[in-house]
Amino acid sequence: MTRRTVRIAMNGVTGRMGHRQHLVRSILALREQGGLDLGNGETLWPEPVLVGRREPVLRALAERHGLTEWSTDLDAVLADGTVDVYFDAQVTPARADAIRRAVAAGKHVYTEKPTAGDLAEALDLARLATGKGIKHGVVQDKLFLPGLRKLKRLIDGGFFGEVLSVRGEFGYWVFEGDWQEAQRPSWNYRAEDGGGIVVDMFPHWEYVLHELFGRVTSVSAHVATHVPRRWDEHGKPYEATAEDAAYGVFELEGGAVAQINSSWTVRVHRDELVEFQVDGTHGSAVAGLRGCRVQHRSATPKPVWNPDIPVTESFRDQWQEIPDNADFDNGFKAQWELFLRHVVLDEPYHWDLLAGARGVQLAELGLRSAAEGRRLEVPELTG
Repeated sequence: MTRRTVRIAMNGVTGRMGHRQHLVRSILALREQGGLDLGNGETLWPEPVLVGRREPVLRALAERHGLTEWSTDLDAVLADGTVDVYFDAQVTPARADAIRRAVAAGKHVYTEKPTAGDLAEALDLARLATGKGIKHGVVQDKLFLPGLRKLKRLIDGGFFGEVLSVRGEFGYWVFEGDWQEAQRPSWNYRAEDGGGIVVDMFPHWEYVLHELFGRVTSVSAHVATHVPRRWDEHGKPYEATAEDAAYGVFELEGGAVAQINSSWTVRVHRDELVEFQVDGTHGSAVAGLRGCRVQHRSATPKPVWNPDIPVTESFRDQWQEIPDNADFDNGFKAQWELFLRHVVLDEPYHWDLLAGARGVQLAELGLRSAAEGRRLEVPELTG
């Protein structure tokens, strides 16, 4: 077996998502399994180079995972001709500049989203990377979750007939930080630092809707800052300047309508932190992160509205669970594998910086829609 090493500069892996999902559960998990089998007796071996601003934290992280390469000098890492890929999981305001430097250095780019602070910059990054001839990809992890993969299987099999509507519920209660520590960093609630649930979640909803049901053609959104005062990581109070909830209506190419609520101020009364209900002429489904339940039209009950008598049936029990029928790996790891195969084998890959720009576009238009109180068309983007 021949080993082919790919060196990856990983910037921002001291953060929660960069560390847990990208470093530990993706790159290190690939190493633990002996590398990525490329076929023909060849294995890809990912070699991470940790990049960040805080030297003690980087050193401790490297030591914890038995890694030897880390640096606080991004330019020096990008100048290293042995580094093949640049990965970015930094806070949003720092991302575009770092990607631009990586593109200039000729590195392949894989990045978290949103890719930039506004659409013009996101499109510029996509065009720069394409013009440079490098390979580029954007994390679109929800597509690789077991629940949505089962949903995709239903769509591909024609289960729904004509899709009529999609209803999404996402969120949970993020503690304010005074009497219980918050589960999300304080910058998420400061617009001046790139925070806000629209910028965070609308890019996700764009690719989920686009890939599964069709391109988003219009958006109407309402946003709110339900909790205006929070406490940061040092117990210091601050005013929340970014929205913590967004309520969006999205028209889709083909006529279906999607309604998605996103909130960090909602207590969970559903089976998973995110659920999508899809209703079609031939059947319906409810998909979460892992599970997916269906109700075909031939098995749809005939409830009758009567508020004067107690409900005698369990509506949840009338749905059928979709079996796994496959082993589902971590969604982040699954997409990393596809991107690395794209880099070394030139296999097809379309979740690129242009796809990332679509997410930035929808977030930008969603905020504008909320500010202006009207529905906005979503123009189709081209490279």
